[in-house]
Amino acid sequence: MDRKAAIAQEIPRLRRYARALVRDHGEADDLVQDCLVRALGGLDGWRDGASPRKWLFAIMHNLHIDHARARARRPHHSAIDTVADRDLAEPARQLDHLNASATIEALFELPPERREALLLVAIEGMSYREAAAVVGVPVGTLVSRLGRGRAQLRATLGSGPPRSGCLGSV
Repeated sequence: MDRKAAIAQEIPRLRRYARALVRDHGEADDLVQDCLVRALGGLDGWRDGASPRKWLFAIMHNLHIDHARARARRPHHSAIDTVADRDLAEPARQLDHLNASATIEALFELPPERREALLLVAIEGMSYREAAAVVGVPVGTLVSRLGRGRAQLRATLGSGPPRSGCLGSV
């Protein structure tokens, strides 16, 4: 399999991770596109025989941090006609949707480094070593962030049994 085909196979995972990071489909698509442009422009940074996954997620992680820093430097303005319909709609009444919404909200209340650890390990299924390499920290630091993130989620969501399908064994 050539390098471009291997990268193309990772696009669904990149999109899912980007959407979880930024919570906006348009911004997530921009982040994925920026990641792919940078990856295709720097194919020599990917070692032969290795999966592009860890390399691509590291690129996306760094781009996300760059974008977050840029956003922090400039104020955010939204015209009323750009507000998404979902922001104006009445929330769904189904219990599953509410549980999922509560979990997502609790996830976004976590500090970014804990949220990233949970997303990479629990959602993307990366090993601790892979996830640590993506965010550029030692494995022990990542495991610590993961444990603290899970504990904080439990505290936010209540001490009941873990909900099935919600970020592994949160």
